[in-house]
Formats: sequence, C-alpha cells, structure tokens
Amino acid sequence: MDVNILTPHWHISKPPSPPSLAYYDCRYAVLREPIGFPRGAEILEDDDQAIHAWVEHEDKVVAVGRAHLIPADSDGSAPDHAGPGATRCPSFGPLADSSNRPAIQIRQMGTRPEARRRGHAATVLSALENASKEHFGAKIGLLQAREIAIPFYLSQGWTLIDEPYSIKGIGPHRSMMKEF
Repeated sequence: MDVNILTPHWHISKPPSPPSLAYYDCRYAVLREPIGFPRGAEILEDDDQAIHAWVEHEDKVVAVGRAHLIPADSDGSAPDHAGPGATRCPSFGPLADSSNRPAIQIRQMGTRPEARRRGHAATVLSALENASKEHFGAKIGLLQAREIAIPFYLSQGWTLIDEPYSIKGIGPHRSMMKEF
C-alpha cells in the first residue's frame, strides 16, 4: 500500500497566486452551502490579495483558510460575504493602537465534517500565521470566530477580545486576537 495516499498534504498560495477551484469548492461546502448561501458567496473581493492555506487528503481539499492584511486606514470592519445583504462585521478594538500594525485577519476557516478532529485546521491556521509574519510582516492576527469554533482558537493561543455579536444568517461570534 502506498503510504502517501493516506498522508494529508498542506498547501499555501501567496498573493497574487489564487488557490485552486477545489479550495473554493471546500470553502463553499463547509462555510456557505450549509447556511443556504448561493454559490459565489464563498469568494471574497480581495481573495487575490490574501494568503490561502489548505489541506488535501486523498485528492480532496478537506480544510481551508485565508489571511489578509488589514489596511493601515481600516478598523477591520467589513461585509461578511460578497453580494447583497451582507452583515457588516464589527471593527477590532486593538487596531486603535498603531503599535499593533501591520495586522492580519484570518477568515474563511473551515474543515469538512468527515475530516474534523484530525489536526487539519491547526495545520491551516499555523501555515497562515507563519506566512502572514513572513509575507506581510504581521505583528498580530485578528479573527471573528463562530461560537462553536472558539475552543479551537483558544487551544491555538488566541484570546477573546471585544464584545459578543451576531452575524445575520450565520449566528453568534466573538472577535479574537493573537500576538505574533
């Protein structure tokens, strides 16, 4: 038996290289389709400026995530998804302190249900953190975690910041931060 067939492989793409269609298929299947969003909602306007990481297992993308540089003149607030009716996510309090720049935001993290609890999300998150430090010179990372994902991020060294809030059509979230 070929052991490589069973071994997951992680990949990363940095701007301006886009990720594969299989990456977007996973992102849609895990994050947007289950909550009734139309195809296309998984694609963000600035995907060409983001770092993307993913894990492939047995020729299928099973976990994905992305990181983008938060512009120096931005407080980090942004629409949750492409298209009409998107909820505007709140700003990140730590960005008021200019010593926290450059800062990145982790978004669109997801793992297929059959591949969860195998370390794939930790692999993707670590790859995004390291590539963000190298490529963007990031000092901190920020993210908006779905309530169910908070224990995972806490286990990876992230801390809760700001107040709880809800994203229309998706549910309760908390903002989180990690110093690099």
